[in-house]
Amino acid sequence: MDSSAIKDEIVSGNISLGIELGSTRIKAVLVTDDFQTVAAGDFTWENELVNNIWTYPVDKIWAGIQSSYQKMANDVNDQYHVALKKIGGIGISAMMHGYMPFDKEGNLLVPFRTWRNNITEQAADDLTELFDFNIPQRWSIAHLYQAILNQEDHVKDVDFITTLAGYVHWKLSGEKVLGIGDASGVFPIDDATKTYNQGMIDKFNQQPAVRQYLWSLKDVLPGIKFAGESAGNLTAEGAKLLDPSGTLEAGAVMAPPEGDAGTGMVSTNAVRKRTGNISAGTSAFSMVVLDSPMDNVHRDIDMVTTPSGDPVAMVHTNNCSSDINAWVGLFNEFAKEIGVDLKPNDLYGALFNSSKRAEDNAGGLLSYAYLSGENITKMPEGRPMVVRTPNSRFNLPNFMKTHLYSAFAPLKIGNDILANDEHIKADVFIAQGGLFKTPEVGQQVLADALDTPITVMSNAGEGGPWGMAVLALYTKNNDGKQSLADFLDDKVFADPESVTVKPNPEGVKGCNEFIEAYKKGLEVESQAVKSIEL
Repeated sequence: MDSSAIKDEIVSGNISLGIELGSTRIKAVLVTDDFQTVAAGDFTWENELVNNIWTYPVDKIWAGIQSSYQKMANDVNDQYHVALKKIGGIGISAMMHGYMPFDKEGNLLVPFRTWRNNITEQAADDLTELFDFNIPQRWSIAHLYQAILNQEDHVKDVDFITTLAGYVHWKLSGEKVLGIGDASGVFPIDDATKTYNQGMIDKFNQQPAVRQYLWSLKDVLPGIKFAGESAGNLTAEGAKLLDPSGTLEAGAVMAPPEGDAGTGMVSTNAVRKRTGNISAGTSAFSMVVLDSPMDNVHRDIDMVTTPSGDPVAMVHTNNCSSDINAWVGLFNEFAKEIGVDLKPNDLYGALFNSSKRAEDNAGGLLSYAYLSGENITKMPEGRPMVVRTPNSRFNLPNFMKTHLYSAFAPLKIGNDILANDEHIKADVFIAQGGLFKTPEVGQQVLADALDTPITVMSNAGEGGPWGMAVLALYTKNNDGKQSLADFLDDKVFADPESVTVKPNPEGVKGCNEFIEAYKKGLEVESQAVKSIEL
């Protein structure tokens, strides 16, 4: 589609908007009906540790959304010389899980508690035993139950709980709903009914600590919508929230809000059974769409769903790229000290490419990239550290490879459980995320770590918000004519650009050596958590 045709589509409103609130960036992506990105805007933010709880302030949520939207709208005006007035479909996605409870007047009762918090261990353990179903610490129900166990005063006033995506969607549309993929990180989904598991709801309501409250769990959970279903329309109030200038008109069809896991599946075309995908950013997760139930309950394997409601085995890690970003920032400071100004892509590229000269086992170096606690390795808090012996080969290539191995280490440990205990392994993983912007480096490390081919598509660095825009297009245009899997195969990914890297046997062996040393050294990380206070 040429510039003139794109301009006509924008003027007529035949466009869709995807907004994703990630852990380090909020991004708005505008897409035409042929799935072409025509404008984008973003806003950089960081979570804050307040009273030992990872959070984002509400005012920062809206400042970020408005800023990213305005940059995208300015991009439209700069390229096509028209104001962005009408949008056909809008979809909101965000980091999954976490806890946002509201009272009857719509007031947020406590600051947003993100997925990054490891403060619900007792609740997660108790509910896992009660339900015979793994409840991770970051799930919304674990946060609610922990607040109950803690006898937090706000619980008596709870009228509605939701995720970050659900909150933003509610304010834009007035609808208290979630896409089923995001809902599956709030409370377990019944595979047969594709609704919240009623038996588990009944068990929860019958707990002595819960029965003191006047509300019932089912009444405070968000409604569930499936990919392709309308989840309301952009209201006048919502349009003003999104675009305070008043230029944007109300009326856009709203797609069901999804978590970043759902948009990751869509943007990598991994919603069909037996497909797998990986997203690597501040956190990391891998997902395999199941064709049969797992045999056992595993505390390190989450059961979630695709945006259409099919069961997915998910390995989620709280840490991935944050420590790498910190070290790259340090190298950038050094470069500036000696008068060299490097663009981020050039700096990351140089450092990542140096790892190609590293030893397969990273020279005996170890790194624990734990900015926060890590559920997979049972670490309650994070203390990022590098460990080496006098015999370690300490050089830049080994140093960078160590950090790449460390970024994927918890993900590998979780996937080893899935492969060895449940014999579930994807034939190939399709990966996305900023770690793959430097061609093939992170991709090869991940292939070696998981001993599985890794495919990266051309949209690997920007998949999430684009995936949400695709879901908005699916809601706006499909009208139930095709399943989501067929829609993606036939229309979105009919001729994808991609590169597949296979595991290197020496790299697999070297990574396994690194992981064995990494596991043995976890006691050092644990002692650091105990000995070094925040």
